[in-house]
Amino acid sequence: MNYSYKGKILISTPDVSGDIFSRSVVLIVDHNENGAFGLILNKKNQNMSSRLLNIFGFPVELYEGGPVENDRVYFILKGQKVTENFIEINQEFYLTEDIDSVVSAIVNSEISISDIKVFSGYSGWGAFQLEGELQRKMWTVVDVYNLDYTLPNDQNLWKNIMQNLGGEFLLWANAPEDVSLN
Repeated sequence: MNYSYKGKILISTPDVSGDIFSRSVVLIVDHNENGAFGLILNKKNQNMSSRLLNIFGFPVELYEGGPVENDRVYFILKGQKVTENFIEINQEFYLTEDIDSVVSAIVNSEISISDIKVFSGYSGWGAFQLEGELQRKMWTVVDVYNLDYTLPNDQNLWKNIMQNLGGEFLLWANAPEDVSLN
């Protein structure tokens, strides 16, 4: 493997419709010769977010990280490390599954809930599967995009990135959700 997409943003093309990846923005957390691991940044799960409010007593927005292992919870955190078990995304952000350490850090006011994004499941690709999807133009790679991964995001994130890319992406940004209606 000559190139890793780790730390890059993938945005789905309008050709990807009818499933969880439709109009999605995916952060690639890890990518090597065995495959890729990422999280969808803009698919909020309102129902589960409401249930978490009842559990924790404070608002927690839950995002659909992807269709794989939806029973697992992942956290992207900004700033100081609150656990020894993490994957560094970049100098500012990291990923962990260590729920005990994250909840403890929130309760002890070591970190703010605004510096955390919670995901259910993940997006995964087997060896060279992502490369094949990129060749079929299912995704557009955004090499450099200054984005706070812990900010609350919705479908506007996909549209905003498309608009910022300009050119043919402007057409995609303004296309209807169901491109067959165009």
